[in-house]
Amino acid sequence: MEIKQIVLDSRPKGMPDHKNFRFETVTLPELKEGDVQVKGLFYSVDPYMRGRMNDAKSYVPPYQVGEPIYGGVVAEVVASKGEQFKKGDKVLGNLPWATQAVVPAKWLTKIDDTIAPASYYLGILGMPGLTAYFGLMDIGKPKEGETVVISGAAGAVGVVVGQIAKIQGCRVVGIAGEDYKLKMLKEAFGFDETINYKTTSDIAAAIAKACPNMVDVYFDNVGGEISDAVIRNINFHARIPLCGQIALYNATEVPVGPRPQPTLLTRSVLMQGFIVSNYQSRFGEGIQQLAQWVKEGKLKYTETIREGFEQLPEALLGLFSGDNTGKMIVKA
Repeated sequence: MEIKQIVLDSRPKGMPDHKNFRFETVTLPELKEGDVQVKGLFYSVDPYMRGRMNDAKSYVPPYQVGEPIYGGVVAEVVASKGEQFKKGDKVLGNLPWATQAVVPAKWLTKIDDTIAPASYYLGILGMPGLTAYFGLMDIGKPKEGETVVISGAAGAVGVVVGQIAKIQGCRVVGIAGEDYKLKMLKEAFGFDETINYKTTSDIAAAIAKACPNMVDVYFDNVGGEISDAVIRNINFHARIPLCGQIALYNATEVPVGPRPQPTLLTRSVLMQGFIVSNYQSRFGEGIQQLAQWVKEGKLKYTETIREGFEQLPEALLGLFSGDNTGKMIVKA
């Protein structure tokens, strides 16, 4: 059986483009004992994928030139020689960008799409939701009455962080780059204040105005000049969960900017980087709490869904120009 897959054709220098990807038609291998054949339904695109396109040591191995891109996929079982799965099951796994694939059963987790739509397992009940939950609750440790600032607030992680912070009784300020996103953050997700970093000439002053009691928790998704501005307004004993640095992912030179250490030192600030897989042993706890909040209506979610397997490269590139509101997903 022939299927389509998308491979890394070359490593990008700076911003990736379509030339870094290649579509191939290949023959699907036969099922062996313990294997499962799956058909992709929903494909996740995430900022961390940009880092894997580089030939550099990181917390996950880099993609290999000429080999398929891998990422989170919700799929349907087509055939199974793994005893725990049967035809028609919906599953989640770190799978190749391919229309169908044959993978070991141990790569897959069965999901229940009666609790929430299947695509939610790539978002609020998947890696972004768990990233928001553990980053904010375990590192940020928000307390009632504190001020929480989130950069990349309209992204897959940011919209969840803001709502969890509101559940904890915090004042929430979101930073994003489009007015319609700011409106959505306030009207749909309950943010108290928002800042458009693209149209604000002095972000530090805007943060000071929005945060009269300064910033107690800064959930950093972007880095760069926005984070410099937030740290200028950071409170004593504040916490900074360091989740992403998307503003720097395509830099071709080492950026030079304000050094935060004096502020972190003199104000006794904790800044801690984390990867969601650090909490793998507690994923069940996180999913249970997130699902409960969704069921109770305390957590809402939004997705940007592009139709068609061939849209995967375009969707990934769109992350770096802010095309998405909430989780960016491609539906096969």
